[in-house]
Amino acid sequence: MSARALLVVRARALLVVLAVLAPIAAAAATAEGYTARPLRLIVPTAPGGSTDIVARIAGAYLAERFGAQVVIDNRPGAGGAIGVDAAVRAPADGQTLLLVSGSQMTLPVLRTLPYDLAKAFAPIAKLASVHLALVVHSGLEVNSLQDLIVAAKRKPGAINFSGAGPGAHVTMATELFKSMARIDVVIVEYKSGGPAVIGLLGGETQAMLATIPSVLPHVKAHKLRVLATSGPSRSHMLPDAPTIAQSGVPGYAMVQWHGIVAPTGTPQRKIEHLHAELKAMVGSDDGARKLVAAGTDLDFLGLAEFGSFMRREMDLWAQLIRDLKPRP
Repeated sequence: MSARALLVVRARALLVVLAVLAPIAAAAATAEGYTARPLRLIVPTAPGGSTDIVARIAGAYLAERFGAQVVIDNRPGAGGAIGVDAAVRAPADGQTLLLVSGSQMTLPVLRTLPYDLAKAFAPIAKLASVHLALVVHSGLEVNSLQDLIVAAKRKPGAINFSGAGPGAHVTMATELFKSMARIDVVIVEYKSGGPAVIGLLGGETQAMLATIPSVLPHVKAHKLRVLATSGPSRSHMLPDAPTIAQSGVPGYAMVQWHGIVAPTGTPQRKIEHLHAELKAMVGSDDGARKLVAAGTDLDFLGLAEFGSFMRREMDLWAQLIRDLKPRP
């Protein structure tokens, strides 16, 4: 066979291979559906809190993986209801996602919603959990949690705590602390965690139960002082700080968590693709390092497990709210 004939045969073989592979590649791109269009990740809090931090880590990872822009859309207010409502109304095409946390699990009890929250979203993945720190303004002359409790009992209503909106996780954590410590403090509500921390730094309030990532820089700068942390065990971010339970309020334990959901009706192939990508992020050295450095604990749950977890959380919060009867 001449050299020219051999080239013709090879060219024809290559065309056959390309003809076979082209539909496969096109089908894969269609199945994934994340090759060009921007992705919107709604965050129902203001920038700066742990929810926003986790959203930006996940958004950056997905943007790199998909080669598409991921827009972080902060929608704070109404205890997270504004952001949740925006996600509910979004097209169920996989291009809009919601960064959800324990705070939003209180909405069905505290507000009349025009939708069933338990059925409004398809779970994708739970990513991480984060401990809270009970911090005080540097100007408040207390050095331990017991000092704070004694001061609150000496002057009921004199100490103000920052809250992140009725039903928000940090607000409910404070309500539970008030009840279990048997103290009377005032909760000053802000739109979300970020503004609540700013209020504390500015001296508008004197104390707060806040996610560790949102206050750690201010603790290191000696603007805030940590008295205790909220988890069942000490936090890896503040190993020298005792837990609230260890500090004289036995049985107290509460952590925040973060996950991603999509509007119900989102194509299952996109849900599964997103789930696989987020699982890979949490399992990767780089993704795990960033989440841990941000003050979270890796706490991954998959599709079915995350859905069951959220339903249990709604039930637990409903019972807790009925028991505490927090201010609406």
